[in-house]
Amino acid sequence: MTLPSNLDMDVLRSFVLGVQLNSFAKAAQRVGRSQSAVSLQMRKLEQQANCEVFRKNGRGLLLTDVGETLFHYAQRILELNDEAVSAVDRSDMSGRIAIGMPPDFAETWLPGVLGRFARIHPNVLVEARVDKNATLLEDLAAGQIDLVLFWGDTQADPSLPGRSLAEFPIVWVGPEDYEPDDSAPLPLVMMGAPCMFRTAGITSLDTAGMRWRLAFSSTSLSGLWAAVTAGLGVTIRTPEGIPSNLRIIRDSRLPDLGRTRLRLHTTSHPSPPVQRFISILDEHMSLNFQTANLLPRLVAVG
Repeated sequence: MTLPSNLDMDVLRSFVLGVQLNSFAKAAQRVGRSQSAVSLQMRKLEQQANCEVFRKNGRGLLLTDVGETLFHYAQRILELNDEAVSAVDRSDMSGRIAIGMPPDFAETWLPGVLGRFARIHPNVLVEARVDKNATLLEDLAAGQIDLVLFWGDTQADPSLPGRSLAEFPIVWVGPEDYEPDDSAPLPLVMMGAPCMFRTAGITSLDTAGMRWRLAFSSTSLSGLWAAVTAGLGVTIRTPEGIPSNLRIIRDSRLPDLGRTRLRLHTTSHPSPPVQRFISILDEHMSLNFQTANLLPRLVAVG
């Protein structure tokens, strides 16, 4: 009986990093190889998998359907490999990391990232802080937290490393039985100011010349959802994490809200635990929220 081929773990890691970072040049830097060496790895991957993983798209590469399938398996293989190594490695990293984030991430996406991180690095204590962008960025600049996730294009201290993780549409959200009342101001359910979503909504309504009133204000996302469920008004968020009893309002009378970015900033010299958390976060975003960008997996060659 012919045994199946074994996929090279180093090749898989370069492959996954290249797709996650949208650049094999960046992946080469992360794995400590030249770009030409990583290109050779990708050819080796296609030989080992006996399939066409990429197809050319201008100056970049697109994953084929089979390549997309292989990418998801590669992520799972690397995850199991990392967990196995951590389980038997007595020199595993330890310490503490403090992370600041918006309520959307804390209440919907954080458990998946934390669960994966905790399984691989059980000796690292993770402290999560949920607050507004301005407060979190101030705490980051003061060195009180190690990493910040936030909505929008607000810039932290330019000396601090940062980048965009994903881009999401901003949408109107209301109860299942929502019906607009053109004779009355639009009732809004919002987080307290300052809030990027609040600003986006009010600015769009004012620009469109639409009347509105603040019907409910909350400091928590759960309070926001409860008020909308109760019929107090409509709110504004991204499509991710909307409760099943609420819906995106697609009403041409409401102004378009555009899009927003989920950004990440760290301290100048992030510790190994922070770097590892970011790596797992990248994997989680790539696996679960690729559709948020509404784009195919285009990987830059350079």
